[in-house]
Amino acid sequence: MTRIYTKTGDKGETELFGGDRVSKDSSRIEAYGTVDELNSLIGFAVTEVRHEEVKNLLIKIQNELFEVGSNLAAPDIKKDKKNLIPKIKEDFFLDAEKAIDRFEEILEPLKNFILPGGTKGAAILHVCRSVCRRAERRVVALNKSVNIDEKIIIFLNRLSDLFFVLARYENHAAGNKDFIWKS
Repeated sequence: MTRIYTKTGDKGETELFGGDRVSKDSSRIEAYGTVDELNSLIGFAVTEVRHEEVKNLLIKIQNELFEVGSNLAAPDIKKDKKNLIPKIKEDFFLDAEKAIDRFEEILEPLKNFILPGGTKGAAILHVCRSVCRRAERRVVALNKSVNIDEKIIIFLNRLSDLFFVLARYENHAAGNKDFIWKS
């Protein structure tokens, strides 16, 4: 029987794809760990959003984020293992842009800052947006010390915008107005 626990991380280190061991608080682990956190949160959002099109889009994003995470967890792997890690496609962020445009056409133009909230699904999508921004910051920080595929950073940047638009769409579809920030 294969067990989920290996005990190899009991001293605060973990193994990257390719065999290198690093501290669990390394910038690489922070980056792909935050992408993983976002992916889990999207799974929660899927259970709460009301529209099948949004659910399907979120599941597609989960698959793309899994590829992002695998790229972040695989530094300098040997050529014989290179084909095991899928390349990040430009389609990831281009598809996000198309989805943003499609949903924004339905929404009233934004004239004010808005507060996160509304339906449960919309509120979770706002949390996805903020966790996505954190993931983007972690990847940008990692990129200062190692070369990260720029398509990952672009994708995370577009993705946070998409979550914002999807949250607004969830509220719109439920008949809720945006909560305007009042200073």
